[in-house]
Amino acid sequence: MEEEKSKDSMKTDLKSIPQQQSCFEKKWIFNSSMKSKEEYIQVIIRHWIRTFNIQLGWIKDFDKIVINYASAVFIFDTFRSSSKLINTFTGHTNYVCSIDYSTFDDCQFICSGSGDETVRVWDINNNRQIQSFNRHSDSVICVKFSLYYYHNHRQNVICSSSNDKTIRFWDFKHNKQLHIFNGHTEGVNGLKFSPFNGGRYLCSVSDDKTIRLWDIETSKALHIFNEHKYTVWCVDISPLQSNNKNDNNKMNNIGVIGGNGYTICSGSYDKTIRIWDIETTKQFNVFKGHTNYVMSVKYGSNELLNTILSGSVDSSVRLWDIRSGKQIQVFNGHAYTVWSVEYSPFVIKNIIGNSNVICSGSEDNTIRFWDTRSNKNELYMIKGDEKEGNGIFCLKFVALKKKKDTKNVKYDLNLYYGSPKGYIRIWG
Repeated sequence: MEEEKSKDSMKTDLKSIPQQQSCFEKKWIFNSSMKSKEEYIQVIIRHWIRTFNIQLGWIKDFDKIVINYASAVFIFDTFRSSSKLINTFTGHTNYVCSIDYSTFDDCQFICSGSGDETVRVWDINNNRQIQSFNRHSDSVICVKFSLYYYHNHRQNVICSSSNDKTIRFWDFKHNKQLHIFNGHTEGVNGLKFSPFNGGRYLCSVSDDKTIRLWDIETSKALHIFNEHKYTVWCVDISPLQSNNKNDNNKMNNIGVIGGNGYTICSGSYDKTIRIWDIETTKQFNVFKGHTNYVMSVKYGSNELLNTILSGSVDSSVRLWDIRSGKQIQVFNGHAYTVWSVEYSPFVIKNIIGNSNVICSGSEDNTIRFWDTRSNKNELYMIKGDEKEGNGIFCLKFVALKKKKDTKNVKYDLNLYYGSPKGYIRIWG
């Protein structure tokens, strides 16, 4: 009954500079008049783009460099001192469970899933809803954009999971449903596309206690992971491995799916977080420490590559070390369920390297920021609208390229979050 009740209530560190540096780069490295680390970052990015005539797009290795450097210029102190509610997307008539972001054909989009049983698409550049799909017969719990469809079939596709036990694929450019994945015997809660092989594989988790691994190209289930004892609510897949020589967004011949070295992380109502090897399909670690349902799990990256972040109905945010199998930190401060956790792209001014700022959204109607280096009180707190009640269900950091800036590569960082009343709030 507790499961039913809970569900019903919601339903770089700078990388080393290459040895073969240009005179231009070296000049900036040793220029004592350089004002800041972020200024240096911007100059290097502009120089690379100008030299190689490269734009931010589907160019794998360069994208990772640019995103690494671009994300490093978001200063947490600036966000804390000057950020505010800047926009609200209205349209959903019930709680917003999930938000995702992507770009297609140089256009920027947000998609959202809601308890009103709809999937909606929003044009960020024009701040308006452009599409809505209503063929689910129950709450939409998770939505994800599919890069695999875009880069292999030139289709703008969203994947959604629902309490109606289905996973559906929608072409929002042509306003049609493409596929339905049936297989789960209960509601489908979380989704995650693989970072390898161009996103060809999809993980889904369900009230039926299983995790399923699907091949998007063939629409077939490849494996079922079934060690959890109760509902599996959330899932993530370990980040892209730049040192995997076999992975160039193409198929390779390692094992069943070519997922050599990648793992799945799942959080469950059985209060555990489990790690699974995609290649062998074996469970190799179980994290125990939460005293209630696990509602959100996320893998870290960069210097937090070997960590997992989690949020729970026990009101805590926890950080885990994958290698040791131990809990590193626990962050207490939320009063109720932590629905969503994220590794933020912020750095703290005057701190060398990544500041490791994490973010959590809770049923207590707050978004809190924490420094992973300590268990001290939160760095900052954003309060949701008091009239909305029941809190913050989902979070998404989005780096938006400034439209009017033609000389420099500059980005605005916005925080999107979903509320119980159906609003998508934008903080920036």
